[in-house]
Amino acid sequence: MADQQTGFIWPPRPLPPIPLWEGAVPYAAHSPDQAPPSVAPFPKDGARGAVVVIPGGGYYMKADHEGAPIARMLNSAGIAAYVLDYRVHPCHPMAPLSDAQRAIRLVRSLGYEKVGVLGFSAGGNICCSAAVHYDPGKPNDPDPVERLSCRPDAFIPCYPVVTFREPYTHLSSRQGLLREDWEKEEWVRYFSAEENVTQDTPPAFIWHTAADETVPVQNSLLLAKALSDHQVPFEMHIYPFGGHGMGLAGECPSAGQWGGALCRWLLEMGWGA
Repeated sequence: MADQQTGFIWPPRPLPPIPLWEGAVPYAAHSPDQAPPSVAPFPKDGARGAVVVIPGGGYYMKADHEGAPIARMLNSAGIAAYVLDYRVHPCHPMAPLSDAQRAIRLVRSLGYEKVGVLGFSAGGNICCSAAVHYDPGKPNDPDPVERLSCRPDAFIPCYPVVTFREPYTHLSSRQGLLREDWEKEEWVRYFSAEENVTQDTPPAFIWHTAADETVPVQNSLLLAKALSDHQVPFEMHIYPFGGHGMGLAGECPSAGQWGGALCRWLLEMGWGA
């Protein structure tokens, strides 16, 4: 079935979610009333690459329109996708990032050549954090999934909360994640991705709107400067119109182009079927 706004052809309903951990879940004691984290799979036959999709929601919830519709858009280009159901407030500050890192490892264990991460708004903060905080795998871990790298092969921040520093941060997201530690310098620096970019940071596709009044466009500009300063390849689109939380942005002729531009970018790098 084709979406009338975007023209993307939707595949059948997604498969049942896959738990990220079979056993104990890290930081579970800090969010006992939340379901264990998982990914909803949207596989694509023959796809060489897969993208972990992280909906936004200010670290308080997860926006449905930034999950499955994005996965289906990627599927329409021959790319597999896995929508992350991660932990939100109240939780340990490391829990959402831990969920994203585990999702990257888990999806990699399914045999894809390339695994990327895409996130919106606060999910974009997780996406950026996963791109600058990673390890090559834990070779002596008894869990074979943990032996795989959690470094994404590409990251795709969409109107992201990049910095936790004022005046450009989204204060509600910062407080939602850090809670009573929202002013603690070590946490603020850790979750300000522009301060943690290195030459080993993976390539990025970034988009934002200049008119975003919720998460200022300076977040993406700060990230782009850091990537440029470290010679990390990136593509960035700043669209003139549109607010925050647009998802596919099918109602906006300019910003609505981002999905096609992203798919072309990924296909040029060999992510498709």
